[in-house]
Amino acid sequence: MTDTASTSCFILCPGQGAQHVGMAREWFDQFPVAAQTFAAADETLGFKLSEVCFSGPEERLHRTDVAQAAIYTASAACYQALVESEQLGPIEAAAGLSLGEFTALHLAGAFSFVDGLKLVRLRGEAMQDAADAAESSMVAVTGDVSEEQINELCDEARGEGVLVPANFNSPMQVVVSGSLDACERAVAVASEMGFKPTPLTVAGAFHSPIMKPAADRLAAALDQVAWSPPRAPVVSNVTAEPHEADDIESIKRRLVEQLTHPVRWTQSMQWAAREHAGRRFVELAPGKVLTGLMRRIDRSVKPDNFAVPKG
Repeated sequence: MTDTASTSCFILCPGQGAQHVGMAREWFDQFPVAAQTFAAADETLGFKLSEVCFSGPEERLHRTDVAQAAIYTASAACYQALVESEQLGPIEAAAGLSLGEFTALHLAGAFSFVDGLKLVRLRGEAMQDAADAAESSMVAVTGDVSEEQINELCDEARGEGVLVPANFNSPMQVVVSGSLDACERAVAVASEMGFKPTPLTVAGAFHSPIMKPAADRLAAALDQVAWSPPRAPVVSNVTAEPHEADDIESIKRRLVEQLTHPVRWTQSMQWAAREHAGRRFVELAPGKVLTGLMRRIDRSVKPDNFAVPKG
């Protein structure tokens, strides 16, 4: 057994935005277990998710209802290949950005691959539908911005619409989410406050009250899944602390809340760096975003990135 196969790891699971045409193709080609994971996804979904991942079209892959299933499958395929090839040790803990929290829970044994795939497919469809029903968007605010300042920005720009913090990505970037008109005002207010605002090309206002219809649909779906207590701590995006492993109802509530509450990734990774200092951190395919964010959150942590196989 290799050293990497015996060393416990903190697993990082990418979220939406990590998708790209060609994602995980190398894992599929080089590792039969990865190909089997994609085959199971194709069969479960009733269409060739693998072909969309590898060949596009890009417009379809970027749709929320496809992207979430694609990223979940790519991460799971990468993980299975790493374990089989003895490049990865036991999971000490795991965390995932938004969608990635479902991947982390699956890898920790909370539910099967197929059940998780069905959940993220429904989640993506529900979020796409909620986005289509309202004119909404998101804006990245870059700079040394505190939570107090981002709340002030939202209060000033909200008007009669919706505007809330959505993603605490790093100490230098927070994303706000809400009504289209409020997001447009947020660009002006952020500039006045000395920050750099960047309107995002997204389907809608994720992690805001606009996603309430999607949250209701997800709540019903979570009750249809066979659950087991996670075998390793999995960090909740809502609390930035591990879920209570023996309280499945609490885990489900947090996953529902995640759709309408901010993703506290900065705080989650600060907890991870503190509580798992010195451990091996691994970011699964298809993304590199979490590795980059960690450099901005805690430079002492240098994750191994497996967007593609090494060697």
